[in-house]
Amino acid sequence: MEYDKTVVNRLKRIEGQIKGVLNMIEQNKDCRDVITQLSASRSAIDRTIGLIVSMNLEQCVRENIKNGEDTQELVKEAVNLLVKSR
Repeated sequence: MEYDKTVVNRLKRIEGQIKGVLNMIEQNKDCRDVITQLSASRSAIDRTIGLIVSMNLEQCVRENIKNGEDTQELVKEAVNLLVKSR
């Protein structure tokens, strides 16, 4: 699978968020603020996982349809990936 720039950009933003959290911890910022930023980072990671799974699923389904193959297993695998990620 080829990852497009949107995935890379999302991950770079998440990387920046995590670095920001580390800075907050080093500066002894309030616990609530740290947790808020960590939650935002986790949410961004969850959305990125969903994007990657959906992009991959779409690509695989198109390929299977083109080749006259069944897509049911692909969908099950995608759902399992999403469930495992939580």
